[in-house]
Amino acid sequence: MRRRANRGVLPIIAGMFIMSAVVRFAGDAAPVLAQDRTVPENEQPADMMADTAANEGMSPAVIDALREREARIADREARLADRMQALAVAEAEITEKLEALKAAEDSLASLLAIASTAAEDDLGRLTQVYENMKPQEAAALFETMEPVFSAGFMGRMQPEAAAAIMSNLEPQTAYLISVVLAGRNANAPRE
Repeated sequence: MRRRANRGVLPIIAGMFIMSAVVRFAGDAAPVLAQDRTVPENEQPADMMADTAANEGMSPAVIDALREREARIADREARLADRMQALAVAEAEITEKLEALKAAEDSLASLLAIASTAAEDDLGRLTQVYENMKPQEAAALFETMEPVFSAGFMGRMQPEAAAAIMSNLEPQTAYLISVVLAGRNANAPRE
């Protein structure tokens, strides 16, 4: 369950980064796109306007204002192109980092699985050792253990082996182990 929750966080963070970039791009691009002035590279509108203005009697101040506006538009287009390039680089970095994070997560999951399996194997072997011991010897060991700890082993043992060991324990110790065993699943849902 916990692993599922962690997987949902990475796409959300990546989505937030991408949405932030889109919002920034849209905020800077809106004024440029709103003007909808697409000019082929070989044409220079300010110069064309100057020729037309000269023919129509426009003042040099108007022509200068048009040239100044064209320079501002060219500057905006250059900044927009730079931002688009930066956005592409950032998106590539985010994708790369997400892939690295997924690889690290997969590696960690496999290490945890190996560790869990190893611990389970060790507990299984130790339980078998206790089962194969003489009940009096195993009972002497269980007397020295904490009741919660020894109850863990008793719960994993074959019932016959556990009964033989319990019959050799002091009554108080056997009682404490029994209470722990009986209460282990007391809080588990019943339906």
